Amino acid sequence: MARENFNDLLAFVAVAREQSFTRAAARLGVSQSALSHTLRALETRLGVRLLTRTTRSVAPTEAGERLLQYISPRIDEIEAEVAAVAELRDKPAGTLRITATEHAADTVLWPRLATLLPQYPDIRVEIAIDYGLTDIVAQRYDAGVRPGDQVAKDMIAVRIAPDMPMAVVGAPSCFASRATPRTPHELTTHNCIGLRLPTHGGVYAWEFEKGRRELKVRIEGQLVLNSISQMLHAALAGLGLAFVPEDIVREHVAKGRLVQILKDWSPTFQGYHLYYPSRRQSSRAMSLLVDALRYRP
Repeated sequence: MARENFNDLLAFVAVAREQSFTRAAARLGVSQSALSHTLRALETRLGVRLLTRTTRSVAPTEAGERLLQYISPRIDEIEAEVAAVAELRDKPAGTLRITATEHAADTVLWPRLATLLPQYPDIRVEIAIDYGLTDIVAQRYDAGVRPGDQVAKDMIAVRIAPDMPMAVVGAPSCFASRATPRTPHELTTHNCIGLRLPTHGGVYAWEFEKGRRELKVRIEGQLVLNSISQMLHAALAGLGLAFVPEDIVREHVAKGRLVQILKDWSPTFQGYHLYYPSRRQSSRAMSLLVDALRYRP
């Protein structure tokens, strides 16, 4: 039987239970004539009479009773399960998989999830640290976190962080025997810590801007790493200059552990956005996550 014909079975069960076309039609929200036509069409397809009709009542035939006993409990099970799923709207639950960079996870996701998750113990969050532009649909992620200019146009994007000032920093020892760079080009005389990103196909070229001037510098050094936190640790150890988000070095600069240079050249990148395909909007857990992460200046 074609799937669309299951509606005919639902109509049959309603009439057989109510033993009345009038009451069954009211329950289903259809006209009596339409309901009568549906039942006749079902009987014609099955080649057997399912209902005995009189002017005062409707009752299942032997074949109808057999069909009713078989499908009625299963319809009840389906309706109960649908109702149970609908109740989840009032009790958010489920697992949300998110891909994000380490910096985004540390500075944005963790602080807000620490508040959200204790309130909703049935919501689970899985975070995968990844610096690549992961296809969240193909990889079955519910959402991703990236700077706004890296989000695909066909995704829904929600800003979750302010714009991100960058900083070039190094330990005081890095400037003991070499002059402090006053322009980005002078970085080529220093030992700099490289960052290898899958989106760039190699070591990231540091980006700078001053007024309308923009330039990139391909730095050299002994270390090439693949995460910002590793770069910070290396810079604190005096192993080279690092180009990192300013927020993670601000305290170290204030306490003299690091020296910030080229402030007038350091760019500000677009802030992080949570992005996801439109199909995820229906999830109550996803809605709560979006609301918890949304940036409110």
